[in-house]
Amino acid sequence: MKVAIVGYGRMGRMIRSLIEQSEEDEVSAIIDPVSAEDATASTASYSSLDSSDVAIDFSAAEAIEQNIRIYAETGIPAVIGTTGWYDRLEDIRRQIDMSKARFIYSGNFSIGVQLFLSLVSQAGRIINRIDSYDVAVSETHHREKADSPSGTALMTASKLLGAIDRKKGLQIGNPEGRIEKDMISISSSRVGYVPGIHTVTIDGPADTIEITHTARSREGFAEGAVRAARWIAGKPAGIYTMDDFVADLIGGR
Repeated sequence: MKVAIVGYGRMGRMIRSLIEQSEEDEVSAIIDPVSAEDATASTASYSSLDSSDVAIDFSAAEAIEQNIRIYAETGIPAVIGTTGWYDRLEDIRRQIDMSKARFIYSGNFSIGVQLFLSLVSQAGRIINRIDSYDVAVSETHHREKADSPSGTALMTASKLLGAIDRKKGLQIGNPEGRIEKDMISISSSRVGYVPGIHTVTIDGPADTIEITHTARSREGFAEGAVRAARWIAGKPAGIYTMDDFVADLIGGR
């Protein structure tokens, strides 16, 4: 499989390292508008993707609309790990040719994170009828992370919103005062070099339960993205999520 890496930051470099260790895959292009190091092109286009079977995109939110349009027009399947653009998903869906578009998007491609999200969903269903328990989401990342809250934190909160009927919305950022009972608080910290820590706090009058995923490196994210690239390359046209990928991975359950 010939892979175009779109966005050559920390994740792009990690993905390249993993692919170069593979006997089945190879890097066919490195596309980045800023980094001149090893880049074969500055933007995704017909010519820059010409020799690629699939694209793995960890670029920037402002570039994703144009990138997706190019992937759809060329028929190249894509793995999109870029975050900060989900509010434009429906607009993008209307603009692109759905007969050719084939991509999977997620705020986190780590298999471990998917296990974490499954546990969070189950915990949300358990406390759905126990009004005395409240929930909150917190996340910590390195100082250079561009978006806040993280895509994974938003995915986590979405799982809780879907499971707990009494919760209706998200309070993003540190509140200046009290928050409403029907809101889920999401707080963010940025410090040093932390790859990513996500915690769900379930708090009641008698006890506190915490579910935490701690990434020790970006390798788990990169490995999941490469596995997703192999998976999306064999799928028909459509827009897929990690739920689709994981369902296939564990046998449709």
